[in-house]
Amino acid sequence: MPDIEEQITGIYSPASSPQRHLRHQASLENVLDVASAAQDPLTSSERTAARQVFYRIVQHFEAIDPFQGMARAEQANAYSHPLLVRYTYEYSFSEDSRDVFLRAFFDSVGLDLAGLVNTRAEIDFDKVTPHFHGFADHLIDNFFLPLKASTAKTPQPSPAYHSAVLRAQGADTGTAHGFIGTPDRLASLRWECLQRDRHRCVVTRSFSNTEYQARFKAHRDNARDDGGALLSEQANARPFAALEVAHIIPHSIMKSASGQAALAVLDMFDKGVAHLVDGVEIDRARNALTLSIDIHRYFGAFEIYFEPVPGVHGAPETAQKNVYRIQSFLPPALNTMYGLPVTRTLFVTESRTIDPPSPRLLAVHRAIAHILHLSGAGDYLDKLLRDMDDSYVRADGGSALGRMVALGLRGWTSHGSAVHYE
Repeated sequence: MPDIEEQITGIYSPASSPQRHLRHQASLENVLDVASAAQDPLTSSERTAARQVFYRIVQHFEAIDPFQGMARAEQANAYSHPLLVRYTYEYSFSEDSRDVFLRAFFDSVGLDLAGLVNTRAEIDFDKVTPHFHGFADHLIDNFFLPLKASTAKTPQPSPAYHSAVLRAQGADTGTAHGFIGTPDRLASLRWECLQRDRHRCVVTRSFSNTEYQARFKAHRDNARDDGGALLSEQANARPFAALEVAHIIPHSIMKSASGQAALAVLDMFDKGVAHLVDGVEIDRARNALTLSIDIHRYFGAFEIYFEPVPGVHGAPETAQKNVYRIQSFLPPALNTMYGLPVTRTLFVTESRTIDPPSPRLLAVHRAIAHILHLSGAGDYLDKLLRDMDDSYVRADGGSALGRMVALGLRGWTSHGSAVHYE
């Protein structure tokens, strides 16, 4: 019996087949691997020339971008390729990370970065066009989509019991791919986040309803929170909630064969940041927050983000440590309900043995939130994932059938990254 790839080949033209798409993505992964490898920074003149030509190319595609002329209702079926590329570059945090981006971009579109002496030289846009769109699609398929896919579905099983089941089945939870998100690791992460965040959602300050129930049974009306305040006298409008530990950068970017490609893209935001979430590092406390279930959903969807509170005269070096203004792209009524925006100081443990959430990872999360919002890719991916979940194919092509099938072949499905406390 033919395998799934053979069964579906017939419904695609050769130019748009999932197999061809995957081969193209593989070549782009090689480009990104080279670009993110240790290389000398661009010289000042190289960087200036590369930036000028980059903006010439982006502005060319912005001028003919069909997304800009679409009605609002139609934009969920597409995203702006040039805006995605532009903002991915502009939200890079340093010259080094922008150098990584520029190397990858010019290699991808087939232009010699070292030969950009005449920045006004003619550009063959007929040749550049398919590679430009391929670069944008690579960013979507190997980075932004897996991040959005993490917002979705079923919470992971109770760590202690699920781990026992895996061991009984002979599964090795410590292998190269098995270690990511194993129940034992998640149970440890859950405990650390609860201790550090004092059994509270770091956004709403709601206390864990499960922990409150346990303390009430033990101490009745004298039950107190981690700071010694009576839990029966909470001033919070939402005093109790079911809590989860939420990854800042979720497991989903490492759950496919393109995990290394996702790490390479991550380094285009902040060079060197990928090592903070590579392998078992993704389950460290620095990559996690305690959130209520509903806040976790919006944070995981990149609708809520953390902005560091600036210091004196806005100087980054004087910024207040672990103090954030929590902002959102949510509708006004939801902002009002959750009390957003709000300024919070994130908790740290007295012993300092549990790391606070990483400012670098929160900054990457914030950058991704803005890119998805400004390019329209967030709404596009939300709809794509809904269609994948519903196996929904639209006659007008609005379901992005080619991408859905190609992603299915790569093993991409919607997985929740939540670890329930209850």
